[in-house]
Amino acid sequence: MNKITAYFRDSYKELLEKVTWPTWQQLQQSTTIVLVATVIITAIVWVMDFASNSVLKFVYSLFKG
Repeated sequence: MNKITAYFRDSYKELLEKVTWPTWQQLQQSTTIVLVATVIITAIVWVMDFASNSVLKFVYSLFKG
């Protein structure tokens, strides 16, 4: 039980003394970067999905009849 208590005590101490927390401005900037990257990657995946769907519909139409 002492090891578990020591672990939590050391973890709490590390969070207070050793971790460098971002400022509010840094946090907002990082969040904006993540959101923009997410939108860009989503758009790329959507375009790839749309293109592959169109190609497959064309290929299937060749064998349909």
